[in-house]
Amino acid sequence: MDELNFDENEPQSVREERFAAERAERREARKAASLDSRGAHLGVAIVTIALVLLRWNGKLVALGIVGGVFLLWFSAALAWAYADGDHGRHALQRAYNVTFGWGDGF
Repeated sequence: MDELNFDENEPQSVREERFAAERAERREARKAASLDSRGAHLGVAIVTIALVLLRWNGKLVALGIVGGVFLLWFSAALAWAYADGDHGRHALQRAYNVTFGWGDGF
């Protein structure tokens, strides 16, 4: 991702306008990009297995905590996607990838 650069002699209003235009351009590119969810699918599989094992071993408090953390994480990611101007299926996919995309590391 390109960094926001500025000329130190540039007026603040011009700089803020240029930064806003660069942010809007990156936001549109992010919305238009296709989402790869392979890593997120692996992440959700790992979480599902962990939740099943917790339930099987009768660790209901731990099950509630782990499940609640991932539910909260997904909700926050979805709220962030909506606040960023993304709606519908693409917002859900972005939230899914943010929540479970760490599965790419395995």
